[in-house]
Parts: sequence; C-alpha cells; structure tokens
Amino acid sequence: MLLGWMNHGQLDIVCVRKINDTESLLKLVQDSTQRLKVFLTVLVLGVSFFRFAKRDFAYRETTAFEEFMIDSFGPVQRAFSDSQSWLSDLVNHYVANVNASRLNEELVKKIAKLESEILATQETVKENQRLKELLKFGQNLTHQEVLAQIVAWDASSDFRVIRINKGAADGIKIQSPVVTANGVVGYIYRLTDHFADVLTILDPNNRVDGLVARIRAHGIIEGYTDRRALMKYVTRTEPVILDDMVLTSGLGNIYPKGLVIGHVAKIERQSYGITQHIEIRPAVDFSRLEEVIVLMSNADASKKLEWSALDAFDGGSDQ
Repeated sequence: MLLGWMNHGQLDIVCVRKINDTESLLKLVQDSTQRLKVFLTVLVLGVSFFRFAKRDFAYRETTAFEEFMIDSFGPVQRAFSDSQSWLSDLVNHYVANVNASRLNEELVKKIAKLESEILATQETVKENQRLKELLKFGQNLTHQEVLAQIVAWDASSDFRVIRINKGAADGIKIQSPVVTANGVVGYIYRLTDHFADVLTILDPNNRVDGLVARIRAHGIIEGYTDRRALMKYVTRTEPVILDDMVLTSGLGNIYPKGLVIGHVAKIERQSYGITQHIEIRPAVDFSRLEEVIVLMSNADASKKLEWSALDAFDGGSDQ
C-alpha cells in the first residue's frame, strides 16, 4: 500500500512537470509567433519601400499592394511634410524676427545719432547768427568790446547776477557795461582773471539813469521783479505812455548814452504825490540770454592815450 501511495505521488509530480513544460512551450511558441509577425511586417514594409524606390517610372498600372501602401502611408507622409514645412517656417520666422530686431536697434541708434548731430548743427547755426548780430552791433559802437558767454545765473532774492567766461585777463574792468544787440544787460561788479559777475538791471541794487526817448523825461531805473524794472522819480506831469522807449542818458559814468533799456509796460498815476509809478519791460530777454558784449571804458582808453603821449613827450625831451 505504501508503494502504491509513492507511485501515485510520483505520478502527480510528473504530471505537474509536464503541464509546466507545456505552458513554457506554448509561451515560447506565442513569443516566436509575435516576433515572426513583427519580422514579416518589417520585411513587407522594407520590400515595399525598396520596390517603390527602385521601381521603373515608365508608365504601368499600379498594383493593389502599391495602392494600399500609398493610401496607407500617404497621409503620414503628408503630415510629416506639413510638420517639416511648419517647423522650417517657424525657424525662418524666428530668425527673421531676430534679424529685424537687431536691424531696428541699429536704425534707432543711427537715427538718435543723426538727430543729435542735426540739433548740434542747428545750435551752431543759431549761435553763429547771434554772434554775427553781436559783432555787427559792436561795429556801431565807439567802445572796444569783448565777446563773452554766460556760464552761470544767480537769481536769488538778494541779487540777480549772471557770470561770464571773460575776466581781467581779457581787459575787463569793474563797472564795465554789459550789453547785447537788443539792449542793456548790466555792469561788471565782481571780477577774477578769467570770470566776471554781471549785476543785471533786474537787480534792485542796480540803478541806471535813463530817459524816455519821446519826451526826454529823466528817471532812475532799478530792478523790480524777475521780468520788470521800475523807472522812478518821473514827475506826474510827464506825459509818459505805454510802449515808450527808455534809453540810457549817459549820466553816471557807466553806460554810454543812447543804449536801449526797455519799454514802458505799466503806468500808475496816483491822485496824490509828485511822481508816477512806471514799470519797464527790459529789451533783453534774460531767460534766453547766452552771449553778451562787455564794453571797455573810454576813460581807460583815454588814460592810455595820455600816458602814451607823455611817454612820447618825455622821450623827445631826452633827445
């Protein structure tokens, strides 16, 4: 009985082993079949493409297999071609945009440079025109003149002063009058070798003896505001009217006679008092002032002539 049980157990083990071997064999067959299918598919596709590449382009009828391949792979080829074209267009568009951006930057820089050069040229032309007017005006003066440019402006509550780039080294003296082709600016009140400060007629500390050109009425002009001056001590009986021209009288030993100071802008006659309130609009636009002329003192020139004459006389007497 024991022998029978052992034989029965061995039989079961053998059966299990056979079943496992059978399953392994079936799995191997399935794997081989799958690989064979893949191989055959690749082979068919390869042969098809090979035949398509090597086929004779002479006119002949297309086989059913070729029609199947064309119909099957045509959409794929079209999609691939479209995607390739789209990608190529995208790359070209990007490169074109980059190049256009660089070109725009270069053009912007060139335009900015040209605009700067144009502005500089225009400024040079305007400056030349102003200098020509000043030089032409200087030719009509009996004084020697020095052309100067404004380098600074002090418009504090106490002083209204401009600074010029010429000084004692250029022959400028204290109280030398400063003018433009339009009219009086002021006079030199502070001086160094290479710079000078001009006290303008807008400063309350600057007083100029002037006269109304039309009626020859005298008065003292002094600074009042940033844009106006006052003409004081003109009697109420003087028939001053708006826009009357006011000139330097030549008194005071600073300004020569006949320089334009400005025009009458406002008149107030009170019912009492002996004078009238007259505001003067300066002939010079101080907000746009860039160049001026400094007039050399005739007194200094006369002294030089006198000393030259004395030197010549002394030299003649020594002989």
